Amino acid sequence: MIDRIETTILPQMTELWQQTLNWQPDELQQQQFQRLYELIVAGNRRLNLTRITEPIEFWEKHLWDSLRGISQLLPTDSNTNLLSVRKVIDIGTGAGFPGLPIAIVLPKLSVTLLDSTRKKIAFLETVVAELRIESAVPLAGRAEEIVRDSRYGKACDIAFLRAVAPASVCAKYALPLLKKGGFAVLYRGNWTAEEEAELASEIEPLSGIIESIESFMTPVSNSARHCIYLRKVS
Repeated sequence: MIDRIETTILPQMTELWQQTLNWQPDELQQQQFQRLYELIVAGNRRLNLTRITEPIEFWEKHLWDSLRGISQLLPTDSNTNLLSVRKVIDIGTGAGFPGLPIAIVLPKLSVTLLDSTRKKIAFLETVVAELRIESAVPLAGRAEEIVRDSRYGKACDIAFLRAVAPASVCAKYALPLLKKGGFAVLYRGNWTAEEEAELASEIEPLSGIIESIESFMTPVSNSARHCIYLRKVS
């Protein structure tokens, strides 16, 4: 168990959640977000997890940003997109983003938190146990290795990659892990037409297509962000 330390309370940002994602966390999810924040701040004493530890910045750049990439899956009265999604993987999860917020909000998903740094995976195992997230499984390894494992290769519905590598490299990690019809979400900052053209040509041999690109601004700092959605078509 990780000791509790004095930390600032995270802002709840109820109105911003609703305005930007048409969703807001319930009381239990808010408590889990707060405890996750405390654990990350404590973990930073031993590990280089993240430079983002100020409460509002943590909310925007870790919690909100993680969930913005799956906004179409957030539980709302009109949302049926989640029905076909069961198994997801966060490649290069680092401190657990976007995988942990997704596992908190969508507890029926099976979420694999993949990272090649064993110390980070050991930390995430403690976090998952502390938060009682039964659906999240930290895994030490690399995408190009676990693709040979039948539990992962061509078996995932969604793959997430956030600040891992250039987009074309991310696609090469993600697409072989996806089943037909599955999709990858690439979290990016700025995005150019040249990057889009390069990515489209790189993923064609991997049976991937660029299904959509969403451009938006973060709600507090007004930073440019993009989510690139890739579909595995065969």
